[in-house]
Amino acid sequence: MAEIQSPPRLIRFGAFEADLRTGELRKDGVKLKFSGQPFQVLAILLEHPGEVVTREELQKRLWPDTFVDVERNLNTAINKIREVLGDSAENPQFVETLPRKGYRFVAVVEPASVSTMPVRSDGEPGAHRSYFKIWGLLLAIVLITVGVLAYRQRSPKHQPENEVLNLVPFTALPGKELNPAYSPDGSRIAFAWNGDQPAGTQGFDLYVKGINSETLLRISQHPSDWINAAWSPDGTQIAFHRIAGPDTGIFIVPALGGPERKIRSTQISSGWAWTSSISWSSDGKWIAFSDIGEDRGLPRIYLISPETSEIQRIRSAPDCLPETMPAFSHKGNHLAYWCAQSFNEYALYTLTIPDGTPKMLSVSPGFKLGLTWSADDQALIYATSITGYSSELREVNIANGSVKHLFFARNVESPTASPNGYLALVAGFDRQSIRRKDLLHLDSPSVEFLPSTQRQHDPDYSPDGTQVAFVSERNGVSGVWVSDKDGRNLVRISNPRDWSGSPSWSPAGKRIAYDSRHLDQWEIYVADVDERTPRKLDTDLSNIYAPRWSRDGKWIYFGSAQSGIQRIYRCPSSGGHAVLLSKDANAFGARESLDGSTIYFMQGAEELELKKLDLIQGAPAHEAAVEGFPLTAARWTIAAQGIYFVPVDSPKSLQFFDFATRRVRRVFEAEKPFCCNSPSLSPDSRWMMYSQIAEENTDIMLVEQFR
Repeated sequence: MAEIQSPPRLIRFGAFEADLRTGELRKDGVKLKFSGQPFQVLAILLEHPGEVVTREELQKRLWPDTFVDVERNLNTAINKIREVLGDSAENPQFVETLPRKGYRFVAVVEPASVSTMPVRSDGEPGAHRSYFKIWGLLLAIVLITVGVLAYRQRSPKHQPENEVLNLVPFTALPGKELNPAYSPDGSRIAFAWNGDQPAGTQGFDLYVKGINSETLLRISQHPSDWINAAWSPDGTQIAFHRIAGPDTGIFIVPALGGPERKIRSTQISSGWAWTSSISWSSDGKWIAFSDIGEDRGLPRIYLISPETSEIQRIRSAPDCLPETMPAFSHKGNHLAYWCAQSFNEYALYTLTIPDGTPKMLSVSPGFKLGLTWSADDQALIYATSITGYSSELREVNIANGSVKHLFFARNVESPTASPNGYLALVAGFDRQSIRRKDLLHLDSPSVEFLPSTQRQHDPDYSPDGTQVAFVSERNGVSGVWVSDKDGRNLVRISNPRDWSGSPSWSPAGKRIAYDSRHLDQWEIYVADVDERTPRKLDTDLSNIYAPRWSRDGKWIYFGSAQSGIQRIYRCPSSGGHAVLLSKDANAFGARESLDGSTIYFMQGAEELELKKLDLIQGAPAHEAAVEGFPLTAARWTIAAQGIYFVPVDSPKSLQFFDFATRRVRRVFEAEKPFCCNSPSLSPDSRWMMYSQIAEENTDIMLVEQFR
């Protein structure tokens, strides 16, 4: 019998085995559906374990002298590799991304030995080997089956990432139901609701409803901007954080209703409402909450005794901006919370109470929309934004920090887990629409632009006023679209697979810059309007967003949080070195004046201050605050004589700040609150196009037998 010569070259890593000669990948001996360019990329990485393989090297190996979209092909291949290996870009176990450099295979690899096998002259395995294989296979199947059955009887059930679970409505009330909190026995949920207020009033109050019951118990009688609740360990009391102007603070009330007891006033405003969640420790000694501290005026996490009102601040982690969403474990004295490291990147920390040292568990991009411990305290579950208007659930393993995506629920927030294996979520929608207002005839009603049942927002007039770029989810994914000013000739500019937004026209009206999300990082693209061919803006910064053209077309301004602090930069519109413009942290939204002599931008966290940079021979200098401009401005756009803006405390009011007089006047009141990014003024200053909330509704949903 002849021996097989030149056995396949096998490389083993973890449970996987790659055959670099045949292009096959196996897991625990089972062949996976994985081939083509993704396998070729993986093979190159396996050839250089632990070493950085640059994107340029991969291009030379795979696409030499070929006109292809290398960036997209490579990103697709890396995504496929991670999908097959069950890997994560946030906590890589196999393939690590090095921004602006390339990739590195970080798992331990080893050559796999290949035993030779006797064959007949016709190449078929010997019969005796076939019999042994068959009997061995049958024996293996029996042993595996017995083992699996025994394991299932002993082991807790965990859902795979792609399992479909049913979401059952817990509430179906008009208005918005928010911030659910399970009672300790899992039989009731406390939540905030704004749909039962007397005529002429608005706000949230605290309610309790039982599982499988339609009886609704109103606990508070004080309409508030926001309410977050937490139950006492014995289920007899509810603590809640109320945001209501001078009455803002931490309160305790009997779970069946009764007089409220205020144990502390807090400084949290409605602008920081999302940070106001609270949690009651399982031993009953502490209530954790966020409040504005003396440290840079940012939210910090404190502990307060419900009996004595004694208060202390937890030990902070370094480089932590707002500390938010504290959550006690169900059974122990561990506290988890989010530490914002920039506007778009958050670190998840845990510590023991009362005086433990913070331990970082994971880093995650995207705005955070809740945090809860799993029923067994072995994982933390959170909601995170994918874009500004879409979100998903993720789960972090406490033991090793690994992160997995939970795909059974999208566009949800405020997850909370009960000790008996249920999960409650807030699901619903805020639909945004685009409207146009005639500033010369303010008595005339506004008109909806290009009506849609899907979210649409962030309009931007072209320089000649004949076209409008805007963001729409009309095909299911947030993207940048362009139409005539009356909504005709609608086309999509951005890639239909990528979440994109923040459109900005070039001065000549031929190109549009926008931001797009790739692998949890924001990038900027520039698209030719006629050819609709986006190209990436190459610069020496990562995680860049919110582009805005200079008036002469030479520069693109943008924000970046690469350093961990949100700052404003600019680079040539063709790409190149990025120059830092803003000296202060938390700076965003750069825009040039109409004459190109000044850069305006917002700076701050709680109170937003409008600042300006004078341009001298094209270079920025003389940074200063704009005297007289209100500190409550949010959405704004520049005109020749001043700035149109929407105050935070008057979300339906468009107002105008006059550069010459430094006075503010009211322009008009919208039907519903303005939303999203800045309004857009037509070049002739007659029309104002803006985004507003068209419809608001959220319900609380239950996921049964989640864990």
